[in-house]
Amino acid sequence: MFYQVRPAQLNDWLGQFAGDAVKPLILDVREKWECQVASIGVEPAYELACIPMGEITSRLQELDPDRPIACLCHHGARSMSVAAFLAREGFESVANITGGIDAWSHERDPKVPQY
Repeated sequence: MFYQVRPAQLNDWLGQFAGDAVKPLILDVREKWECQVASIGVEPAYELACIPMGEITSRLQELDPDRPIACLCHHGARSMSVAAFLAREGFESVANITGGIDAWSHERDPKVPQY
């Protein structure tokens, strides 16, 4: 199972892991060129990694199944697929950031470019 979290509600989801030894990870599953066009800023509450959806299975060993992971893409479809995959693979705390980076720009940080 994984959670659906709007960008405006992400702090609530991240808050449940405050004080943990490892920071939650925002996993951006868009293509590298998309990450170059628009990216979220790193905040103290989380770390950020960009692994395109098509590389997730071959790079799965780079992800810690015990670490909270919130998946992000352009509008939320790719990240939902990756979140479901991670949950099936035994990752315990997984969320999909619904609306993706487009919603992030509207709800959380208007400086993030839309494309």
